[in-house]
Amino acid sequence: MKFTELPLSEDVLAGIAKAGYTECTPVQEKVLPISLSGKDVMVQSKTGSGKTAVFLLTILEKYSRNRSGAALIVSPTRELAVQIEEDARVLAAGFPDYRIGCFYGGVGYKEQNEELSSGLNLYVGTPGRLLDFAKSNKLDFRVFDTIVLDEADRMFDMGFYPDVQSMFAQMVPSSERQTMLFSATLSTKVRNLAWQYMSEPEEIAVQPEEITVKNITQELFHVTKDEKFSLFLSILKKLNPSSCLIFTNTKDRAVEVAKRLSMNGYKAEYLMGDMPQSKRLKTLEKMKEGKLPYLVATDVAARGLQIDDLELVVNYDIPEDYENYVHRIGRTARAGKTGKAITLACEEYIYGLEAIEDYIQMKIPVLWPDEVGLESVEDKSAGYHYRSYRSSGRGRDDRKDSSRSRGGKNTRKTQRISKSRKPQKNEDSVIEKSNTDFSKLSEMSLDERMAYYKKQYAPSAAPKSEKKRPQPKKAQKPAVQKAPKDSMRKAPEPKVEEVKTEVKSARKGLFSRIKARIFGA
Repeated sequence: MKFTELPLSEDVLAGIAKAGYTECTPVQEKVLPISLSGKDVMVQSKTGSGKTAVFLLTILEKYSRNRSGAALIVSPTRELAVQIEEDARVLAAGFPDYRIGCFYGGVGYKEQNEELSSGLNLYVGTPGRLLDFAKSNKLDFRVFDTIVLDEADRMFDMGFYPDVQSMFAQMVPSSERQTMLFSATLSTKVRNLAWQYMSEPEEIAVQPEEITVKNITQELFHVTKDEKFSLFLSILKKLNPSSCLIFTNTKDRAVEVAKRLSMNGYKAEYLMGDMPQSKRLKTLEKMKEGKLPYLVATDVAARGLQIDDLELVVNYDIPEDYENYVHRIGRTARAGKTGKAITLACEEYIYGLEAIEDYIQMKIPVLWPDEVGLESVEDKSAGYHYRSYRSSGRGRDDRKDSSRSRGGKNTRKTQRISKSRKPQKNEDSVIEKSNTDFSKLSEMSLDERMAYYKKQYAPSAAPKSEKKRPQPKKAQKPAVQKAPKDSMRKAPEPKVEEVKTEVKSARKGLFSRIKARIFGA
């Protein structure tokens, strides 16, 4: 279906033409005829399906008919809110007087206060900042006749369910507004919210059984933790991607990988939750404009980050949450395009692979450096290891990122790269290719592969020939000589009369203190 076949005004079609849209995606073709009629919709759709245009076009078409009213779009993250604002400004090109504002935490209130006071037609924001303005009486939820919840499941995973309920409680009744809800999965919480705050919503599922995008080429390399970065450099040399998004499980690891890439001549920066908002937006803008080819990020960027023509996604660490794998690789191959996702499986996070393959209902194809012709690359950062002052004495990065962080201290003050010797390989955890035919791994069932992983990575017992070090003998405590039973005497029991006298005396003293406390006697 083409957009010209839908009941859209000329002003709305002008914005569609500026965005370069001609034909509808499956979710747009199914949902737009219903949402344009004013009905509530509850849509289950995968990431990158074009659902943002669905609710933006619905809002703009409603405005073109009556030139009044206000709409609110709530998103779980700041990055997604900014992306929605950018898309809205393009699609609203046919309305020169249409005013759009974006509100999120991590930045000051001054500029956003000025936007609120100027009067807007479309409000885009995150729950925390929107509620802050409502509490200070600068935002009234009763003015909205159209409400959109984007990435509802992600919003609830981040703990925003009570905030969303609080916002709906301050709005006009569901019969007096149009509510649109979009989610990758329709969980129990999502359905409960729809039942409580929506008016007979139309439920629409667009390819819900397809968890991962077919246009993404998925590959997996088995490697030890010590050799992971060297293999990563070999992959980059062979593929030479114009744009690459690298995911790590911790903030310290993200900084380390970005620093080491820079040392090897790759222009790279990092993105995490506790960076100042201005720096985060600046980094994302450089990535979108093509000025920054390599970006290392934690899972805070797995949702809502939209980079056109992203060529490669690398899971430097296997995600500990299996759903995050889908969100990570979904950053590429958007809007029907193709892309590649490479996962590096080391002994530290290998156990997360079973849940991922079970969730996506497929085995990720296993490749080996010799088979694909990867060449060894000199690692100019060899011998360097990033450690923050908050890291443990062993230097392990155990600090996780927080998706709900509203900003924090500049992490540059806590960074230092210290030169240390290369860690010795753990012989019990290294996969020896000479002893195993790894090409058979891709033909194994999931149970067979996990049994193999556990056998390879489980710490082995010490060799029988290895002699144990003699342990120092503990000093013997002198034996306590027990007295014969006949010589042990029982302590004399107190007489009953003496006990009664002591109890009465204690009570009398307690009553005297209470009386003095009350009457001041």
